Amino acid sequence: MAKNKFNKSWMNSHLNDPYVKLAQKEDYRSRAAYKLKEIDEEVKLLKSGQLVMDLGASPGSWSQYVVRKMGRNSGDIRGDVIGIDMLPMEAIQGVKFLQGDFREEAVLEKLEAMLEGRKADVILSDMAPNLSGIASADAARMEDLLDIALDFAQAHLKPDGVLLVKCFNGAGYNEILAKFRAQFQSVVSKKPKASRNQSSEIYLLGRNLKDC
Repeated sequence: MAKNKFNKSWMNSHLNDPYVKLAQKEDYRSRAAYKLKEIDEEVKLLKSGQLVMDLGASPGSWSQYVVRKMGRNSGDIRGDVIGIDMLPMEAIQGVKFLQGDFREEAVLEKLEAMLEGRKADVILSDMAPNLSGIASADAARMEDLLDIALDFAQAHLKPDGVLLVKCFNGAGYNEILAKFRAQFQSVVSKKPKASRNQSSEIYLLGRNLKDC
């Protein structure tokens, strides 16, 4: 009974969420688009002509925002957007999507073919683990995902590029922050208003790779 009550409460809160309503109105696949929008507008993250890679792209709201920002909806090609996820994603005009685990050789070869020797200006990651509720285990899973994103950026990001990732401000956060500072010259954290108050999620933004 308590679980049903919690689920009903969450659903009511979700349906009344202004960002959920706005996402429906503006045809975004999830409210997460507004987290990226807020960060982008604050730090001028995205610009026309960039190569942007979206890790863990499904269901696609971040990729949607990127292509709209880069003017693809008007028919003008002013950059490239590549989305990657192990889950399927419904096609988005202007986004090249690769389904699979980019740590696997076969998937990586497909990605390299799509990149044609280029490196990304911006790498985005809204990836998050399935949470167990056990703080130490969840922190370890989150750190694993951040390690994957950092390794990916080391291989595929331009020296003056930007990596934006989601993490949790809790157990293991200081270790993750230290890893970012070891890899990037500039590291800042962002908590967009579209991120729910009760959530510990926070976004780390690293600029300019160090010579590692």
